[in-house]
Amino acid sequence: MKPASLLTYPSAAFCLILAASASPRPLSDILKSFQLAAPQSPISLPNPFAGMPSEETVSTGVIISDVIGKTQSIAIFSALTRDIDPVSGRLDDASQNATVLAPDNSVMRDLKRKPWEDAEDYSTFGAEAYKGQDGEDRAHKNLRRFVERHIVPESPWEEGKKVQTLAGNEVWWEMRDGKQKIQPADIEVTSIADKVSNGQVWVIGGPLA
Repeated sequence: MKPASLLTYPSAAFCLILAASASPRPLSDILKSFQLAAPQSPISLPNPFAGMPSEETVSTGVIISDVIGKTQSIAIFSALTRDIDPVSGRLDDASQNATVLAPDNSVMRDLKRKPWEDAEDYSTFGAEAYKGQDGEDRAHKNLRRFVERHIVPESPWEEGKKVQTLAGNEVWWEMRDGKQKIQPADIEVTSIADKVSNGQVWVIGGPLA
């Protein structure tokens, strides 16, 4: 069988590019990688419910960092977590539990602004907001805030319990009409990708602001 090109699977290519370097990458590299993840034509993603762990199934001896990169439907977000040291460090620490609220690839591609952009930066600094070292610093700060908004430093996470994410925004979850929703944004949890010894990875259908 002929090997598949990375261009055939843009999200996988994006993930591999980010994984190639353990040190923080320039914004230009992140931007190119993010653009690479946007397909020229629709791609078929795996059914997020296929092989979904049951409520009782927990992969013991395995941690979040071992599994988060293996779920194709959240490849864009999971790759970004590796650029944020406090996040990657936590997910790689068996002693620190977390619930990762990972927007799926379609959500990441449809963001009004890239994860490292902020409307206030453009208002203050104009079109050059992310140029030069100062611009890169602003971009990485924004990217860190975006990723940390989606990391809850608790697992198991009980229904209705209000907690602060690593970015400091307060969230909780509840069941409504048979669907699990992250509040106050009312974002649906579409699947639970993994349950491991130090937490869980939830796939969500929207970004948390």
